[in-house]
Amino acid sequence: MNLTPTSSAAAALALGDALAIAVLTRRGFGPEDFAHLHPGGVIGRQLIRVEELMHRGAEVPIVAAEATLSAVVREMSGKRLGATAVVDGAGRLVGIVTDGDLRRAMERGDGGWPGTAAGLMTRTPKTVGRGELAMTALALMERHSITQLFIADDLGRPEGIVHLHDLLRAKIA
Repeated sequence: MNLTPTSSAAAALALGDALAIAVLTRRGFGPEDFAHLHPGGVIGRQLIRVEELMHRGAEVPIVAAEATLSAVVREMSGKRLGATAVVDGAGRLVGIVTDGDLRRAMERGDGGWPGTAAGLMTRTPKTVGRGELAMTALALMERHSITQLFIADDLGRPEGIVHLHDLLRAKIA
């Protein structure tokens, strides 16, 4: 019959896998270690944190609540992320103005343009922590049909922004 001992080969593979897992467990080797050694792999991408992808510093679009609409448009156009954070006098995130907010205000066409960012913004924007997994940020974006999330520090000040395109470039989505 000249058959290959397939059951022996399958048993050897299963035993090898079991031994490898036992050694990894004994050494405390976890998913984070695997991700570090294979950052381009599926597990590595699933464990990328928001802070690794977020825009920071001067890249973050921010305007004061009392900013004029022309200042809002300049900030959004200059930073090219489709939104700007709106902050109060203490620098805390109080809202977000998106490209969609601007379009909807223009569509109303009643000449009732709000005079400031505060009049146009969406209050209590969705945020994510810098240490959160990028997959968590993606799930939040999908759940709320949004394309950007601000990252706020412990005092509520915006310290970063992540856009859906950042997640796509990192192959998270």
